[in-house]
Amino acid sequence: MLPPIDTIIENFEIVEDDDMRLEYLIELGRALPPMPESLRSEANRVHGCESQVWIETAAEGSGAERHLRLQGFSDSFIVRGFVALMVAFYTGKTPREAAETDGLDLFRQLRFGSHVTSKRSNGVRAMAERIHRDATRLAAEA
Repeated sequence: MLPPIDTIIENFEIVEDDDMRLEYLIELGRALPPMPESLRSEANRVHGCESQVWIETAAEGSGAERHLRLQGFSDSFIVRGFVALMVAFYTGKTPREAAETDGLDLFRQLRFGSHVTSKRSNGVRAMAERIHRDATRLAAEA
C-alpha cells in the first residue's frame, strides 16, 4: 500500500543520497497496488513513455464529494515508482483540483530533474499530461 503523498514528500526530503532516493522510488513502485490485467488496455496506455505505462483515472462519489481514484502500472521498476508518485499525488483530489494541478511540480519539488534521463522525463511529462486531460474531462462531466 502506498503511503500518503505528504509522507512520501517528507521521506524524499530527508534522503539526500541519490542511490537511496532511487531505491526509495523503486520501493514505492513495489508498493503500488496491482493493476488488473484488464485495465492494461490501449485506452489506458500512456503514449510518450519509453517503457510501457498504463494509468486509469476514474472519479468516485457524486457531486462535491467526487474524487479521483488512479491505478497504474509500468513494466520498468523505476518508471513504476514514478507511476506510484502520480497515483499517490492525484488520488483523492477532486477532478477540478487535479485539472488545476501540475504533476511536474511534484517532480521538481522532489528534485528529480537532474537525475532523470530525458526519456524518463518525457515519460513523466506524458503521464502528467494524460492525468490532466482525464481530470479535465471528468471535471466537465460533473
